[in-house]
Amino acid sequence: MRRVKLQDNQAAEAAEWTARAVHEAGGRALLVGGCVRDAHLGRAAKDADMEAFGVDPRRLIELLKTRFSVDLVGEAFCVVKIRGLPLDVSVPRRESKSGLGHKGFTATADPTLSFEEAASRRDFTMNAMGFDLLTGEVLDPFGGGGDLDRRILRHVSYRFAEDPLRVLRGAQFAARFRLNADPATIQLCRSMTMEGLAKERIFDEWKKLILLGERPSMGLDFLRRVGWTRYFPELEALIDTPQDPEWHPEGDVWTHTLHCMDAFAKERIGCEREDLVVGLGVLCHDFGKPASTVFERGRWRSPGHDVQGEKLTRRFVQRLSNQKGLAKEAAALTRWHMVPAQLEPGVSDAAVRRLSRRAGRLDRLLRVCAADMNGRPPLPKTGQTELAWLKKRAAELNALDSQPNPILLGRHAIQELDMEPGPKIGHLLKEAYEAQLDGAFDTLETGLEWLRAKGRLEQ
Repeated sequence: MRRVKLQDNQAAEAAEWTARAVHEAGGRALLVGGCVRDAHLGRAAKDADMEAFGVDPRRLIELLKTRFSVDLVGEAFCVVKIRGLPLDVSVPRRESKSGLGHKGFTATADPTLSFEEAASRRDFTMNAMGFDLLTGEVLDPFGGGGDLDRRILRHVSYRFAEDPLRVLRGAQFAARFRLNADPATIQLCRSMTMEGLAKERIFDEWKKLILLGERPSMGLDFLRRVGWTRYFPELEALIDTPQDPEWHPEGDVWTHTLHCMDAFAKERIGCEREDLVVGLGVLCHDFGKPASTVFERGRWRSPGHDVQGEKLTRRFVQRLSNQKGLAKEAAALTRWHMVPAQLEPGVSDAAVRRLSRRAGRLDRLLRVCAADMNGRPPLPKTGQTELAWLKKRAAELNALDSQPNPILLGRHAIQELDMEPGPKIGHLLKEAYEAQLDGAFDTLETGLEWLRAKGRLEQ
């Protein structure tokens, strides 16, 4: 196994100092969890967790305070956060189930625990490894390194079932690291329910699947195999919904959606908000098909699924997240995802502007369309070339990454037509914006000319 590397040099130095300080105090501090897993995969970690064994919690806090500003987490101060650095130092703890959900535990610091005992409370074997910075020793009592090598997602112990959030963590891990779940892990997850999980924690795991998944399809398939698509009925409805084999040789709508998500993952741009909106748009784009699919004249069709899908997308995203505007933005992509492929080069500028306005951002919509086109194997990949003309024209019209801004404002109507503020101005400005989208004017000067002409007509 490679030595653990942290992206933040200051955090790496802090971890090394902590390991030495704890050793000199008669204990042993180990890097644990995700940073060790990432090192096994040859990746530098963004943040790190350490566990300090054999040192009283109060003594550990005193040691860390000699060098760092710290924040204490939990009633028993089981976790010490190094302020300003992506490094947490904790004391091994015993946990007992005391309530519902991922927060329903009572934790007590116990520095006398062995590493194996402490690691047994973790979720998956790949996250139950430790690394000694001073000696280079890897501690892997549950075979997590071998499971990673074989691309297996395996739970550590029966205690996995105490925290239902771990099922969703399993989905995003499967997506991020291209893992297949062990049959026993599948069975255990099937016995668990989404009891008491907070909305924000559920969404955190969905975000990781969408934003970090190398193969989102593997995470979604994990949810299907453990029966947790039942908690997301819009997704479950996609399973076994048929499609016309000429246009969708890959199979049902569920299978198509999985291929689309993998196509999206290959084209992420690295901006969290943009990738999240587009990823949700791709995930939800065919939500309307189950209710609209019919067999007519020898083939499967789904007329109006884009319209029906808009409401379902909004409902799905609102249940997942309270992020302002997210449901509306994703729903707009579902509603208009069919249109770009129907437009032909040479379509009017007004049509391009109107589509930009309706979709919210045309660049987002084009990304959804490309993923949709590329989610139909074995049909050849398409999308970028076919939609390039629309992207180019929208950029020329300043309508690619934002809606066209209205040229005429209320003050223009007041100044030019001597109008009083009120509803009439609102109606006039709406008409002016529609005229602008139609190409009646494209500058303030020509817009004012349109406004004056409008005023003369109404006199």
